[in-house]
Amino acid sequence: MGEFSESKLMEARIYYFEKPGKQNTEKTLELAIKRAEELGLNYMVVASATGETAIKAVKILKEKGLNLQLVCVTYHRGFYEEGKDSMAPEKEEWLRAQGVTIVRQSHILSGLERSISRKLGGASRTEAIAEALRSLFGHGLKVCVEITIMAADSGAIPIEEVVAVAGRGRGADTAVVIRSAHMNNFFDMQIREIVCIPREKR
Repeated sequence: MGEFSESKLMEARIYYFEKPGKQNTEKTLELAIKRAEELGLNYMVVASATGETAIKAVKILKEKGLNLQLVCVTYHRGFYEEGKDSMAPEKEEWLRAQGVTIVRQSHILSGLERSISRKLGGASRTEAIAEALRSLFGHGLKVCVEITIMAADSGAIPIEEVVAVAGRGRGADTAVVIRSAHMNNFFDMQIREIVCIPREKR
């Protein structure tokens, strides 16, 4: 599994969870790490508001003795409360001590445009892209796309294939192999494989 044949055909499994949610977190991380190892990927990008999902990823990597570079993408300061981070300082310090790169940045697929929409109504083209991804493929896949761009724009990952992990709210339920891109080259991004995803999207 995972090897190209002479005809350039590749076989890989996609795993489906019945429903989205944080109950799928450990399995999602295990499947993402396994696929990254099979493909020889160097980076795993994980969405983690509080740091809990990233901490679980670190522990699984340690158990398996793998050296995959972990990048944790979290909410920008003030997302929940003005002037405050969503991740407790002690968790962030622990993650950094384990060699995890922390990316704290504005959401690429909403950002300032969300503020304008809330104030004046309507929706932007960027928000339309986000809603299309969310509605068709689920919140987790939309976030996988978003965090990969955020990680690339911050310099935390190079432009290459990475595995991205995300979900809705707390935890994770979606993992994809994705060719990263910067915000200004959004359409150069490629979702190359879906590793796991919920069948029900809401």
